[in-house]
Amino acid sequence: MGSISIWAATRPRRPRPALEGDLRVDVVIVGAGITGLTAALLLAKTARSVAVIEARAVGAGDSGGSTGNLYQTVTGGLETLAAKWGADTARAVVASRGEAITWIEQQAQAMGPSSGFRRCPMYQYPLSPDAEPTILGELKALRAAGLDAQLASEMPPGLPAAKGAVLLLSAQAQFHPIGYLHALALQAEHAGARLFENSPALELDLEAGVVRTRTGTAFSHHIVLATHSPLGFHLVQAGMAVRREYGLAFHEQAVPAGIFWAQGHPRLSVRGLEANGKHYLLCIGEHHETGRHDAAAALAQLERAAQEYLAVGSPVQRWSAQHFHSPDGLPYIGRDESGAFIATGFSTDGLVYGTVAAHIITDQIIGAQSRWSSLYLAKRFEPVKAARNTVKTNVDVAKAFVHDYLTHREAQPLDRLSPGQGALVQLPHERVAAFRDPHGALHAVSPVCTHMKCIVHWNPVEQSWDCACHGSRFAVDGRVLQGPAIAPLADRLPALLRRLG
Repeated sequence: MGSISIWAATRPRRPRPALEGDLRVDVVIVGAGITGLTAALLLAKTARSVAVIEARAVGAGDSGGSTGNLYQTVTGGLETLAAKWGADTARAVVASRGEAITWIEQQAQAMGPSSGFRRCPMYQYPLSPDAEPTILGELKALRAAGLDAQLASEMPPGLPAAKGAVLLLSAQAQFHPIGYLHALALQAEHAGARLFENSPALELDLEAGVVRTRTGTAFSHHIVLATHSPLGFHLVQAGMAVRREYGLAFHEQAVPAGIFWAQGHPRLSVRGLEANGKHYLLCIGEHHETGRHDAAAALAQLERAAQEYLAVGSPVQRWSAQHFHSPDGLPYIGRDESGAFIATGFSTDGLVYGTVAAHIITDQIIGAQSRWSSLYLAKRFEPVKAARNTVKTNVDVAKAFVHDYLTHREAQPLDRLSPGQGALVQLPHERVAAFRDPHGALHAVSPVCTHMKCIVHWNPVEQSWDCACHGSRFAVDGRVLQGPAIAPLADRLPALLRRLG
């Protein structure tokens, strides 16, 4: 069983070259997920020259690890959003997301079956009786926002029995995110955009419009950081919570078309998938703060819940994705104080919000009026609405510093490091982040995150070093897997070998 998403496992990819030499364009987009590729297509259609620079491959980031669900509501609850921002803002959010889904549908119709797009209903139901008030409150909020929400008598066959009222929201949608992204990349290239893979941004000069990779440099008038949390240092990072969520795929009979959200304990997102002539049941859940939890235990708990409530066997695929949650409940989209264009704080609603963001950023770059730019303003400051979550996030970061630097988080002796295991190892004068590969070879890097100097934690599921402060993730050799960090973890293997004699 791999640790890549079911989407990557069921769609072949088309490799693209790395950036080499100097390139001058109107717009450089860093990141080839749904935000970056949508913006590339939109901008290329306005006759702007566009380059997309991707650290790994098209769809290899969190867009390709998502649920593939497209909905007008939000996972945090429209009732909660309306209570914080008011009914008018909730209606605007729903309208902006509805427009984005319609645009995705139009692209999917041109793409053909590769995108796997389909309209379908969405069900929210209580898996424990204490969650029924949440369902009823959400029903009221959805109707107030103008959506066609109803109460259903029961769940479709094959899904867990509801412990109370079932909410049915019609005319939502699903697609195959990797299939859609690959087709979107082709559309962008046909419109004139250039895509480069295996080209991580190693240096940014946002004022000068320069992005440097290992083998090339791109010069531009505008830089779009379509990387979830924007690379480097940005004010919005101070208040955002960062979480990972896990996914499992099971070989099953066909699952009814629909998005199925279980509220209560546990919270599960379930959907079906037909790919390459096979039917799968997908189960998503167990979101936890990045770097502050046991990833293997979270994945095991999700598997137990799936087996208990869905009567499935063993999973054939497992994966995870990362989410960035803004403290006031709305994404940050547009030009921020750095001068770059950012799109972040999507929570688990990024496929639709990413499409919204690409349209807003395109309008801002070409000087057009955007209907939604003020709603998701990147430079907004909402101390009252964001206060509680901002304080919590920064307290958690402070606790991570104290735990790692003042209490000296426990380090493991090197001789106890088994093949396939990673851990902090204490040397006479320093700690290193060490990993022993399945063949017994050692890898050792600095445990100090290059973003804000927190200490990284070992993630045994993805075999990565994850930072608990702002969500940066690194490979066992120190390469950046996910920002906001740009620089890799320093190689400490030579020092480790010298000390070992």
